[in-house]
Amino acid sequence: MLSEWSVACSADDPVLVVPWSDPSDPTGNRHFIDLRENPYDLDHLAEVEQYPPLMHALRALNAPRSPVFTAKCDAWPLDQDELEDLRLNLDVLVEEAPDGFASYIDILWRERSIFGSFHQQEQLLHRLTRRAEAIDQPYAMLDCVLRPALVDLTGPQEGFSLSLYVKALGHDRQRAEENWASALEAVVALLRSRDPAFA
Repeated sequence: MLSEWSVACSADDPVLVVPWSDPSDPTGNRHFIDLRENPYDLDHLAEVEQYPPLMHALRALNAPRSPVFTAKCDAWPLDQDELEDLRLNLDVLVEEAPDGFASYIDILWRERSIFGSFHQQEQLLHRLTRRAEAIDQPYAMLDCVLRPALVDLTGPQEGFSLSLYVKALGHDRQRAEENWASALEAVVALLRSRDPAFA
């Protein structure tokens, strides 16, 4: 699996604020759901109803023994520009993989010392992306972005979040989704690993 990471922490980059709500949503349904405290609230997320692999990922990442928890997510079929970029990155021909699928999950480290440390998260990202490269998924890519975060659940804390983008190609939409699901499962397994770096 191709695996890369970058930093988006300049003054112009967005900050992940938790809890959050979407002011453009008239129903008020788009808002932060703490799946650690309320795991059954997964049932209220339209994305997971549509894409069960995303539900499994969220369940695993918010489980009691997970070192992280999630703040936001989405999944979508890739548009033409996204497809071209991914094929270029993976060095795949159009005829080989005309379809693609992707998701992102914003995660935060539960351990306060890690959450607040750019240096520690940078080291974890080095390790995560290096280990992800060994995953046998030639049609998939992991793209991680380190971002500033402000969390106010039990008092305000400033730190950093990680956006995990998992993207995959396939010879049709179904195969692209299967490749994405398999890659996402493998990345989640790395994050949940018993490796001391992710504890």
